[in-house]
Amino acid sequence: MESQEPQVKNSPLMPSMYTNRVALKTILKSGDGETGLIGTTVVVGGWVKSSKEVKKEPLPPPQSPPPAAADAFPAASHGTKDVNCVEILQSRIPFFRTIIRVLGGSASSPAVRQKLESLIPKPPPPSIFFLDINDGSCVSSLRAVIDSAIVPVSAGQILPTGTCILAQGVLGNPSALGKQTIELTVEKILHVGTVEQDKYPLSRKRLPLDSLRDYPHIRPRTTTVASIARIRNTLDFASHTFFQNRGFLHVQVPIMTTTDPEGFSEKFQVTTLLGETSKKESPVGVSDADGVNPETVKAAIQEKSSLVEQLKRSDSNREALAAAVQDLKKTNELAQQIETREKSKPVTAVKPDLVSFNADFFGRQIYLTVSGRLHLESYACALGHVYSFGPRFRADKTVSAKHVAEMWTVEAEMAFAQLEDAMKCAEDCFKFLCRWILDNCSEDMKFVLKRIDKTVAHRLEYMASSSYDRISYREAVEILRKVTDKAFETQLQWGVPLTDEHLSYLADDHYRRPVIIYDYPKAVKPFYVRLNDDGKTVAAFEMVVPKIGTVIIGSQNEERFDMLNARIKEFDLSKDQYEWYLDLRRHGTVKHSGLNLGFDLMVLLATGLTDVRDVIPFTRTHGKANN
Repeated sequence: MESQEPQVKNSPLMPSMYTNRVALKTILKSGDGETGLIGTTVVVGGWVKSSKEVKKEPLPPPQSPPPAAADAFPAASHGTKDVNCVEILQSRIPFFRTIIRVLGGSASSPAVRQKLESLIPKPPPPSIFFLDINDGSCVSSLRAVIDSAIVPVSAGQILPTGTCILAQGVLGNPSALGKQTIELTVEKILHVGTVEQDKYPLSRKRLPLDSLRDYPHIRPRTTTVASIARIRNTLDFASHTFFQNRGFLHVQVPIMTTTDPEGFSEKFQVTTLLGETSKKESPVGVSDADGVNPETVKAAIQEKSSLVEQLKRSDSNREALAAAVQDLKKTNELAQQIETREKSKPVTAVKPDLVSFNADFFGRQIYLTVSGRLHLESYACALGHVYSFGPRFRADKTVSAKHVAEMWTVEAEMAFAQLEDAMKCAEDCFKFLCRWILDNCSEDMKFVLKRIDKTVAHRLEYMASSSYDRISYREAVEILRKVTDKAFETQLQWGVPLTDEHLSYLADDHYRRPVIIYDYPKAVKPFYVRLNDDGKTVAAFEMVVPKIGTVIIGSQNEERFDMLNARIKEFDLSKDQYEWYLDLRRHGTVKHSGLNLGFDLMVLLATGLTDVRDVIPFTRTHGKANN
């Protein structure tokens, strides 16, 4: 079936793919200047960001002589242009006035004349609507001008914020009310998607970001969230570009796994046993309350109570009243049974110690993945350099502005690479992303500078061009111990993890630029990280960035079978679950290293925002998942 939208010919603007609509960014960012598009006919579509109605001065009634009876309704000429209903109505007003004079007569009373005058249909006063339309392709909006005398518009039809409109018109010079360098004079409205203004969340201007989190399906229509989405898209593309241009292959890793790469993280368990458990724990006896919705019973009680009251007032049918009272009594008893059932219903939680997972969907325990690096290793040990990009999950109930339950991560693994190579890759990747945003997101970054953080561009430029310090964990502890003007909440000693407070001080206050910390104590890093010669530290690193914290973590992984086997035992992990991982050491082992880049934190850095919930399209946090 062909598109029903009109074909606009001889237009210098290319329409969007699979539609005749022209994206607003191609109009507002035209290479030959917006003024070069004057007189071009286009079809545009978008959502109303703001609107203004200006009443036109009504034209004085025409004073032409009354037409002859034969000319009262002349036939439309095929050679003239089409006229709308308003124009036809206005042209017939002299004829109506002539009839009034004939019927009213010169001697008619003013009251009769006034009554007859009121019967003349009065056209609505013409208005000009100024609509700022945005289609999400850029920050700027296009001013659309609609003259109701030319394009009929129902009262209030397209005015509310959030209304969708598809219109055809001619690009021209802006009116006195417009700040733009070009605007659209609408000739035809092709579609109007109305909005329930009293229920539309964005009817209020400047809704705070924390309030917008309750409307993740609507908030992309705001300028701020739309800019974040475009910046996120640019970073997504840049991440793939960096690795593809350096010979990495993109590998999709599973989001459900039997292994835990971290060894000590909170995981989401995936199971189908909840339904089976609840079935088994259902009582053998079946009562009237089973399968009955409590809300349905409540509604029935209200309805039957009203019937009883009505019969009491009428006092006409005692038998009907007695039957109704008895029926109400039985319904109340049923409600009590349901309430008792709900209170006594056991919580059907699956306890791993008490449940046999042989009957589960996969026949064993399985979890949402925390990291895909273990699976990437198997492909790196065959293909060389590989990377993956996808969601990772942690069942951590801690409330944090930098972490939520589901976060997207870029992961890479390199065969024949050691710790130094992984740190170099991390630094190159981070600088590449900073530079890419500055070079390819200029309009959105201007908006960020104006509305969110005026220093973010300077910060990205500095991080893209400066050199990064590399210090060992031991050196970091020594620096922090010498701090006298700040008291840390966590007592610092060798062997404990560095907290966000410690890392923030190193990046924001001490070095004032990104810093890479390596050779961590083995107790604070996953089991698969390669053990150093000192037997106390492992070949792991973290890249810490000012205002954000840790953005990239990485490591050289243990390639020695005996060492890895000992680490699995040390972490008290099930060897059966990691036999496939040990196979990579049994058969053609090789030194290899990799990294994890927190993609959502990178978006947070690029936008200057402070809470990761504002840069993730659909956030999943403890106790909250709207849609």
